[in-house]
Amino acid sequence: MDVAVSNEAVQLMLKNIIDPNTSVDFVTAKAIKNLHVSDGDISFDVILGYPAKSQIDSIRKLFITALRDLPGIKNVSVNIRTEIASHTVQRGVKLLPGVKNIIAIASGKGGVGKSTTAVNLALALSAEGANVGLLDADIYGPSQPMMLGITGRPESIEENTIEPMEGHGLQASSIGFLIEEDSPMVWRGPMVTSALEQLLRQTRWRDLDYLIVDMPPGTGDIQLTLSQKVPVTGSVIITTPQDIALLDARKGLKMFEKVGIPIIGIIENMSTYVCPNCGHEEHIFGQGGGQKMCEDYGVPFLGSLPLNLSIREQTDSGYPTVVADPDGAISAIYKTIARRIAIHVAGLSKDMSSKFPNIVVQNT
Repeated sequence: MDVAVSNEAVQLMLKNIIDPNTSVDFVTAKAIKNLHVSDGDISFDVILGYPAKSQIDSIRKLFITALRDLPGIKNVSVNIRTEIASHTVQRGVKLLPGVKNIIAIASGKGGVGKSTTAVNLALALSAEGANVGLLDADIYGPSQPMMLGITGRPESIEENTIEPMEGHGLQASSIGFLIEEDSPMVWRGPMVTSALEQLLRQTRWRDLDYLIVDMPPGTGDIQLTLSQKVPVTGSVIITTPQDIALLDARKGLKMFEKVGIPIIGIIENMSTYVCPNCGHEEHIFGQGGGQKMCEDYGVPFLGSLPLNLSIREQTDSGYPTVVADPDGAISAIYKTIARRIAIHVAGLSKDMSSKFPNIVVQNT
């Protein structure tokens, strides 16, 4: 005798299925859409607010395994897809056409691996299915052209615009595409901020879910001006465990707080070094500094990355780790951190400006 399964029983079971990436059940997250229960057949959509291409099969198995335990179930059809929304930015800053979310990757000082981390995070988000761009905001020391292995000059199809260059599936813009490789940028602050605004707003970005901005290091006038003029969804601070790096990272965090930009979290780079010959692990730059900083300021710790020769070699060659060794252990760390960033962004307030009608006052 067949047992009819009720919609309520299915809803109750779905309530118990936890998203392994967010630790929130899918019903509470309002991710379940178009649920249909009929004659033992169940079908529904799962809408994720973050890119998770590598996670889709395992999430689908979660649902199928759990729902097949219900008596009377014959077939379970689960359609999982990602819908990435635009989120709010600091008040008074003009949004960017063709870009849903801008994530600033910053550091209080140079030499902590910010640019290497930025390019690998961008590639990790792209590998998970997002449409991603990378803006090299370090006018004095642009490094993304080399890191992405991009040569040549950008095209200009429309007046006062440039087309983004492309490398490893990323749209990219950098002052490095417009100057000779060995040309120094002997510009004062106002010229730098003006050039960066032009790169940001005159590049014809194409339907980006995320634009990763590789910020210049430091917390001076240039960084503050950029933070006030670039419509940033959230910021990520890169540091090493070293005390002097943490001191400057704290200043960077406070700068973003002052201009009303949410802190997505902190990444500790060069956390440990493992000897390739004997396997001995050493905390060369100290231990636990990034996590302690997160505890002090109440911000998420996104993860730690090792000091590893391969990261430097791969990035210098124009094939960063996430594309050079996509299934490797270090790439897995980058992808995990990138997913955490995307999940945090998905939880921020959504931008509703496009939902409001334009009000036009006319004399009649």
